[in-house]
Amino acid sequence: MYELIATSTFGIESITAKELRALGYEDLKIENGRVTFEGDEMDIAICNIHLRTADRVLIKMAEFEAKSFEELFQGTKKVEWSKIIPEDGVMHVVGKSIKSTLHSVPDCQSIVKKAVVKSMSESYGMETFSESGPVYKIEVAILKDRVTLTIDTTGPGLHKRGYRELAGAAPLKETLAASMLLISRWKDEFELIDPFCGSGTILIEAAMIAQNIAPGVNRSFVCETWPSITKDIFDSVREGAKKSEKNKDIKLIGYDIDYRVLKVAMENAKKAGVDKYIQFQKRDFMEFSTSRKYGFVVSNPPYGERIGEKEILPILYKHMGNAKKKLEDWDFNILTSFEPFEKTFRLKSTKNRKLYNGKIKCYYYQYFDNNKIKNAGDILINELIK
Repeated sequence: MYELIATSTFGIESITAKELRALGYEDLKIENGRVTFEGDEMDIAICNIHLRTADRVLIKMAEFEAKSFEELFQGTKKVEWSKIIPEDGVMHVVGKSIKSTLHSVPDCQSIVKKAVVKSMSESYGMETFSESGPVYKIEVAILKDRVTLTIDTTGPGLHKRGYRELAGAAPLKETLAASMLLISRWKDEFELIDPFCGSGTILIEAAMIAQNIAPGVNRSFVCETWPSITKDIFDSVREGAKKSEKNKDIKLIGYDIDYRVLKVAMENAKKAGVDKYIQFQKRDFMEFSTSRKYGFVVSNPPYGERIGEKEILPILYKHMGNAKKKLEDWDFNILTSFEPFEKTFRLKSTKNRKLYNGKIKCYYYQYFDNNKIKNAGDILINELIK
């Protein structure tokens, strides 16, 4: 068994933990940006393929205190790296240091690489290594002099689902889009609209959630190249995931004012295999209307980051607030970095939470209609907003 870490964006660790519990994992340790749990090679495959909100799955190799390079070297050398890394493994070391005595990241990376090689030399009885085989990305993370050494099993981040080769100028990460949906309390019996759909990420993730399509089922992971993880492990997890997919009748609608952007969204939805579930419409949000009594808006509208946007945001958000007042039985879930959002929207949110869209600090403003949830008879969904 390994000690595994599912990393996540700040603010959504609890959502990642709920995903892990739903997959059957217990005894979770939730910290800033990570959830720690136990698992084996099969669990590494399950988590990489099924987790929607996590960034990576790491194997935790060691944790110790180090205030000197000697302590860092000795602590790293003690680890039995040869249990995972073969003789020809590529030992790629990355690092970060926060509020620690050892603040030079390049020096820490160099020390860790030397210590790993020394440990491998003692295990394999070799002085030099070809490093011509599979890649093992080792991270040395130091926080307040506490060192954590990990090996990345994922490779390109888990937001790389494989369906979005094309994106707009400021794309929303797939993992954050999935988090927004899970936090929103949306259930697939309700219509979902994204009036600023851009490259379609929120709607594509919604379709994948509704149809139980595993986010990593159509991509590969770096650990699949490791000799310690056999091909049949990932094959069996992928096969199980595909057998669990559904074909529900759902109503997902995306607007955008730019047809070129909509064409990208349509292409992305097609690559994800969910294009038949989503209606994309060239439409200005100022024309927003619906005849449905109940429904959800989940969206990542413009923040004013681009030239000319700041002037239109007050008009846009005021109109959005007016739409919510008319659609009192609809839930609105809006992610934005626009500071005076509630003042401009002219309604106080039911809940809001701080999230990061890349490096941009945002708030996710949520306006709930509790009667809708009650009418749906779904008590369990309330777990998502605790």
